[in-house]
Amino acid sequence: MRLIMGTKKGSKKRFWSEEEKRSICLQTKAPGVSVAQVARRYAMNANLIHNCLRDPRFAPDKSQIESSGFLPVEIEGAPAAQSQQIVAISPVP
Repeated sequence: MRLIMGTKKGSKKRFWSEEEKRSICLQTKAPGVSVAQVARRYAMNANLIHNCLRDPRFAPDKSQIESSGFLPVEIEGAPAAQSQQIVAISPVP
């Protein structure tokens, strides 16, 4: 007897944790970044991200968007020309 499953042979359904979904949604709010770019980065369909953005559990609020940004970083012992690097950080919810 053969069991028939609801998915195609070899297909794997990926699951994203709530923290991962929040992080992905926050990345879409960065200036100059589109939902499609973030979707390609995670090899997922853009519609999944749009669904998460509509969900209040995962959609970033204005305080998260405003607090994320760029901070200057200085490296001790590095020449002055290299100490002007900018590093992006994301806030911890």
